[in-house]
Amino acid sequence: MTLDIRGFAAQSATTPLAPHAFVRRDPRPTDVVIDILYCGVCHSDIHQARNEWKNSIYPMVPGHEIIGRVSSVGANVSKFKVGDMVGVGCMVDSCQHCDACNEGLEQYCREGAVWTYNGIDRRDQMPTFGGYSERIVVDDKFVVRIADSLDAKAAAPLLCAGITTYSPLKYWKVGKGSKVAVIGLGGLGHMGLKFAKAMGADVTLFTRTPDKEAEARRLGADHVVLSTDEAQMKAVTRQFDFILDTVPSPHDLNPYLATLAMNGTLCLVGLLEPIEPAVAAANVVMGRRSISGSAIGGIAETQEMLDYCAKHGIVSDIEMIDIQDINGAYERMLKSDVRYRFVIDIASLKKAS
Repeated sequence: MTLDIRGFAAQSATTPLAPHAFVRRDPRPTDVVIDILYCGVCHSDIHQARNEWKNSIYPMVPGHEIIGRVSSVGANVSKFKVGDMVGVGCMVDSCQHCDACNEGLEQYCREGAVWTYNGIDRRDQMPTFGGYSERIVVDDKFVVRIADSLDAKAAAPLLCAGITTYSPLKYWKVGKGSKVAVIGLGGLGHMGLKFAKAMGADVTLFTRTPDKEAEARRLGADHVVLSTDEAQMKAVTRQFDFILDTVPSPHDLNPYLATLAMNGTLCLVGLLEPIEPAVAAANVVMGRRSISGSAIGGIAETQEMLDYCAKHGIVSDIEMIDIQDINGAYERMLKSDVRYRFVIDIASLKKAS
């Protein structure tokens, strides 16, 4: 049966999100139907809702940090049962046969992953709609389990902000003895600090804001460097093995590259736009340094990350909002006025007119 759903949607790049009724696809034998409880608010939701990446499909129901309970499962589903607490992140499908998918890296699928919203279902060509809604239908391969020990609402941002920072730290083998820096203290940056500290690294925060030191140390930073202070930047020249750059807007990489040790790596996880100003090649050549990038993580690694969080008691710092407050939340996010991730209480949909 077709599922009629309530949610909030953007109807165009210039209109605010508002109540919207829509139809989800019929559940298939491998599908899990999830009653959504919480949905995190990601900066990419703003980019997409306002067509800043020039690929938006309207009407659009954003949201890809989804926590909910299973309400039904298809005949071929054995991993999940009714009542399970589960999560859905940025993807709901991929080709599942290319080299990337075979390695468990569905986010890099050669045929293109199907995104949780602003995508097109590869089987029936219906648009995908995200977690700013009461229910979602997802193939069981793209559903992850949420441990009972995790605070479900604070776990929601782990489905994007969490895996986006965990995956590169694991790939570049951050651990005891590593000297790691995180650029930016927002939704991604605060998770980067938590994970790097839990992995045993010596952790530094780069920030442009002088008053963030106490907060950064609470989240796991051992040191705080004011990136606008030339003396402080010079003092950390050639120090870091790995830098996690979480800033979502174009910025000068050159001062940070100078702080990398020989063979060090700066990894971009927040920026999709062109790098401006240009990188001076000497900053990478003279020291065999690398600039890299990383996007979320595969499904198996996302489950690994969630299990790691359950073991180490790691969740996001969140501010709960009603869905009726989403447009104001977007404006506050653009001013960095959130510590550190908004999460929508989907029960508030019942208040929508």
